[in-house]
Amino acid sequence: QVQLAESGGGSVQPGGSLRLSCAASTRTSTNYCMGWFRQAPGKEREGVATIDSDGSTTYADSVQGRFTISLDNSKNTLFLQMNSLKPEDTAMYYCAAAPFHILFPLQRYEYNYWGRGTQVTVSS
Repeated sequence: QVQLAESGGGSVQPGGSLRLSCAASTRTSTNYCMGWFRQAPGKEREGVATIDSDGSTTYADSVQGRFTISLDNSKNTLFLQMNSLKPEDTAMYYCAAAPFHILFPLQRYEYNYWGRGTQVTVSS
């Protein structure tokens, strides 16, 4: 069983930056893939960014060039650096882990373990 705990959310003005962290209870190096998802009120949970065991990353088109995902296996922590934030980035952000091989990293059904989320609000 993997437990994930997100932190780093908050309120920021448009154009600002935030860095999210996700601490894992087990070695992150044992996961095939880890990712960040988000869910805005009234919308489905969507994939934002993922990173697999080879270091390959995948980004949603809406965040490409603005967000950067990284993984520190020595600290068992996943990060999401978010720059140039927009109001449409407002959502609850979740960390997820997939311990086995997956085909579609941005699809939420591929992931077995989830954190409880951290709120990000972008507003002037």
